[in-house]
Amino acid sequence: MVKTKCAVALAALLSGASALPWKGQPYRKRDDLPPAEERAQAVVDAFRTAWDGYYKYAFPNDELSPVTNGFSNSRNAWGASAVDALSTALVMQQKDIVNQIIEYIPTIDYTKTNDTVSLFETTIRYLGGMISGYDFLNGPLADLAENKENVDALLEQSKKLADTLSYAFDTPSGVPYNGLNFATRGNDGSKTNGLATTGTLILEWVRLADLTSNSTYGELAERAESYLLDPKPASGQPWPGLVGSEISIATGEFTNGNGGWNGGTDSFYEYLIKMYVYDPKRYSTYADRWVLAIDSSISHLASHPAPRPDITFLAAYNGQKLNLVSQHLACFDGGNFILGGQVLGKQSYIDFGLDLVNGCHETYIQTATRIGPETFGWDPASVPADQAAFFNKTGFYIRDGGYQLRPEVIESYYYAYRATGDVKYQEWAWDAFQAIVAATRVGSGFSSISNVNAANGGTHTNFQESFWFAEVLKYSYLIQAPEAEWQISKDGKNAWVFNTEAHPFKVFGGSA
Repeated sequence: MVKTKCAVALAALLSGASALPWKGQPYRKRDDLPPAEERAQAVVDAFRTAWDGYYKYAFPNDELSPVTNGFSNSRNAWGASAVDALSTALVMQQKDIVNQIIEYIPTIDYTKTNDTVSLFETTIRYLGGMISGYDFLNGPLADLAENKENVDALLEQSKKLADTLSYAFDTPSGVPYNGLNFATRGNDGSKTNGLATTGTLILEWVRLADLTSNSTYGELAERAESYLLDPKPASGQPWPGLVGSEISIATGEFTNGNGGWNGGTDSFYEYLIKMYVYDPKRYSTYADRWVLAIDSSISHLASHPAPRPDITFLAAYNGQKLNLVSQHLACFDGGNFILGGQVLGKQSYIDFGLDLVNGCHETYIQTATRIGPETFGWDPASVPADQAAFFNKTGFYIRDGGYQLRPEVIESYYYAYRATGDVKYQEWAWDAFQAIVAATRVGSGFSSISNVNAANGGTHTNFQESFWFAEVLKYSYLIQAPEAEWQISKDGKNAWVFNTEAHPFKVFGGSA
């Protein structure tokens, strides 16, 4: 049998080859791509490569160290990559991997760890991964589970984990501590919690409340969120809907007016509209706050680099002073604008989101690896001398050239494609996937790299993030995959909503 172009190309990429047919070429819409189903299968093949390396050399530890065939434990040694991989294995319908994971999850003791526990990271990865698996295996993908007891254990383990975490909310205000010490039932002594680490709990804890008919879980997260929806003092909200980045644990008041769509603040805004998707009756005020933030972002944060006025980025801010920097993390913003525009019937939000998607696409296609950098800027007064020519050509300069296996650009391509049906975004996602595989494939898996603008990505930094499974490979697959009930709807009526770690939850249907 003659191998398809897709199979040949992927075999070369998975073997570590870096030659790409478009390397150094500007993007053009191509007619030489394999069919979408072959592209989807190529992503599945990459998922299995990453899983096989993890399972052989690292399981049940948190992450694979692919260069050395070792492992690391940055997420409390509970098997973060396994739990994060579950929902992706499910949507890809990889039955053997699904059952490996759900056989393991009941054995985790979430009450024990030697390390500080992040309430935020534990919620989005572990709690989110288990809840998503439970929703799928009690719903459209029930046939993938070989042992129903393991499905029930997903919810039981979710309750145990939430019960163990819940003392974090026992503060004067109800704003939780993020850094927890399980051994002492203590915390890291912080006086403040961040906007994202406070405001990106609500979806997971409310979904758990609805699944268990125990409203306490949701009420804990809702109380913390209430301070973010009604920000005080006035200096904590420089523009309507746009708030600061730190909140006092004692009082619930904002302690600064610095923010934007970058890491540390980003997913608070993401969850405002996603809570409305989850249950528009209960969370209509969340959508109102999202609209305020979107309108203010368009009016005050939208920025066009001087050499490239065709590009749109969102600036960060310190009070009402703009800081012309952004991050790969922020590149989910286009997808979030698009989702909200679909759900609320606002074409202007969709159009602006597509402009943001295009801006982040530019950060990919202009580098040596065709992968976007960790952080970038476009302030003409701050351009490094050795990047002047690059800035004048591209409209941005690189502040941190690393790539940590992040998903946000492909995530936004996914939302753009689901909203428009334009195959351009499928092609962009395929380009990005191929570029990422070419630069990061090493040893027993895929590794973060040091410099996207260096040949072959600089050096491999020997770390395969758990969200490589949860997000990059899921979005790369779903944008090429056939219709399914968990796919984002083109009409704005969604049966599922994705948490910030890309774990899909079934939307609230009026009963637990």
